[in-house]
Amino acid sequence: MTVPPVPTEESVFTWGAPPLKFGAGACDEIGFDLAQYGAKRILLITDPGMQQTGLPDRIADQIRRYDMTVEIFDGVHVEPTDDSMNKAVGYAQQQGPWDGFVAVGGGSAIDTAKAVNLLTTFPGDLMDYVNKPVGKAQTPPGQLKPLIAVPTTAGTGSESTAMCVLDILSLRVKTGISSWRLRPTLAVVDPLLTMTLPPEVTAASGMDIVCHALESYTARWYTTFDRKKPEERVTYCGSNPVSDLWCEKSMSLLARSFRTAVERGGEDVDARMDMMMAATFAGMGFGNSGVHIPHANAYPIAGQVRDFHPAGYPSDEAMVPHGMSVSLTAPEAFRFSFDSAPDRHMAAARMLGPNAETQNNASEQLPHVVTELMRDIGIPNGIGAVGFGEGDIPDLVDGTMKQQRLLATCPRTPTEDDIADIFRKSVENW
Repeated sequence: MTVPPVPTEESVFTWGAPPLKFGAGACDEIGFDLAQYGAKRILLITDPGMQQTGLPDRIADQIRRYDMTVEIFDGVHVEPTDDSMNKAVGYAQQQGPWDGFVAVGGGSAIDTAKAVNLLTTFPGDLMDYVNKPVGKAQTPPGQLKPLIAVPTTAGTGSESTAMCVLDILSLRVKTGISSWRLRPTLAVVDPLLTMTLPPEVTAASGMDIVCHALESYTARWYTTFDRKKPEERVTYCGSNPVSDLWCEKSMSLLARSFRTAVERGGEDVDARMDMMMAATFAGMGFGNSGVHIPHANAYPIAGQVRDFHPAGYPSDEAMVPHGMSVSLTAPEAFRFSFDSAPDRHMAAARMLGPNAETQNNASEQLPHVVTELMRDIGIPNGIGAVGFGEGDIPDLVDGTMKQQRLLATCPRTPTEDDIADIFRKSVENW
């Protein structure tokens, strides 16, 4: 028998996700869940707004019933920065050691908890682990402590993923840390926790789900990469048969319930249930296959914002919420990537917009579905609506080109001129 030669192109894809506990009331079982890991001293990580709701205290009391001690850190910054993450790490190091962590909140809280878990388990500098070329992209040397992620927004999917995202203030750019060891130990997803989300937050965070699913589904196919050694394989391995299934289901849920969740989210439990499932499913998709141009563009948009203050969010500082920032150049990005995989772009348009008006030009089908959705739910009309003009494009392009980890997943490799053109055509989307 002749052994076939090892192919020069990639022939292996990876897929991973944490165990999932999903459903109404799931957050009231966290004490039992933590007890299964033998944890005794827990740090619960959340943000000031979430702390005011009383939910972190409710979860902490429930954990104490299982003979564990709990402290609450409520200093998470909305859209975390290297400074805010370092402050959280400093607090955890001073008050530790800890046997486990619970993150309660949106992606900001969950991502901050991932960084705290990493740097209290293996002390070092945050930039040691930040992705290249911004940081050193070191690999965590061992297993981290148990982390239970409890999302309270339907958007980031961070409860499913192996990365955390942050702004590097000195560089005015958003980037991240990526390693399978960052993935939470358990995702506890309770749709009832999202019932009071303002419509603006529902819309912005929901667009993050949309872009996760679409970018993952249209990402470069895994066999088109050069073959890697096992130790060189990255978390984002390209679209693949397993990630496709999760993204397809996420898009069907979004098509059914996204607009309803924005319009009647305070009373429609089924819509909230669909959105939480869509977020988690999209996280299981993009967290393995990857995202590309819309997310790469979003990082400098968020990092270079000057004076935009979105409704529904804290008003004390300028910000472009992550889910909003990823959507602002998405229509034009999908026009750019269409030729690399026309069938996938058209299939995605049908799943996300099954009732959308048919476009004669095939390349316009997906951009049309996305812009119609953005208009319906009140997302700003392009980067011009959040304070950027053509004069800002060189700096935005510079920030995007630093996101090579994301751009490598695009099925059509963009040049600086391509990215500039996408920004220029995204000053207004309709």
